[in-house]
Amino acid sequence: MVSHCGMKRTCFTGCVDVPLTKKGVEEAIEAGKRISNIPVDMIYTSALIRAQMTAMLAMTQHRRKKVPIILHSESEQAREWSQIFSEDTKKQSIPVVTAWQLNERMYGELQGLNKQETADRFGKEKVHEWRRSYDIPPPNGESLEMCAERAVAYFKDHIEPQLLSGKNVMIAAHGNSLRSIIMYLDKLTSQEVINLELSTGIPMLYIFKGGKFIRRGSPAGPTEAGVYAYTRRLALYRQKLDEMLH
Repeated sequence: MVSHCGMKRTCFTGCVDVPLTKKGVEEAIEAGKRISNIPVDMIYTSALIRAQMTAMLAMTQHRRKKVPIILHSESEQAREWSQIFSEDTKKQSIPVVTAWQLNERMYGELQGLNKQETADRFGKEKVHEWRRSYDIPPPNGESLEMCAERAVAYFKDHIEPQLLSGKNVMIAAHGNSLRSIIMYLDKLTSQEVINLELSTGIPMLYIFKGGKFIRRGSPAGPTEAGVYAYTRRLALYRQKLDEMLH
């Protein structure tokens, strides 16, 4: 299950560690209502506070009322201090793993600038190229390809083993890191992922079965407009799912 934290800002926020907006808080709570009946055994978030806030706020709505607890693995001392020794507490908690690999794309010299300032400084065509190309990074920043390399590698190395062991996993991250993971899950081309649009605060559910990932749309309403991230191929997939459901 993946959820995109709500950050409707006009600036290139990227890896700047800013909290959720008021609307983002509301979207996180609404996302939590959508997944309130889905079991969650582990949570993965980026190292940025807005993704962590999204996960925590979403879980306040969960019917199991388990408490998310961030695991600290920065050092041996941190791991020792963050251990939970009470079995009762373990049963009532959900481990939360934070990882910089799930951070938003690093926009380099674009970070902190709004769209108009960026266009004035670098030129509208150049900015459009950076935003809509797969492998061309902005100055001192990451391309979507570079973001995908770290996010997908982390997913394969750390999250897939949890799924293989039978655990239900929630990921709270960002537009570009999640687009990268979805590219891997849905086997999208670089052109398709560029055109992939995600709605903030709308969780997307994937079923992991037989070594394959099957998209199930939004848990609360698989036929609602705006639930799916649209590409031409995924739009056809949505149509097939709707036919199956009705």
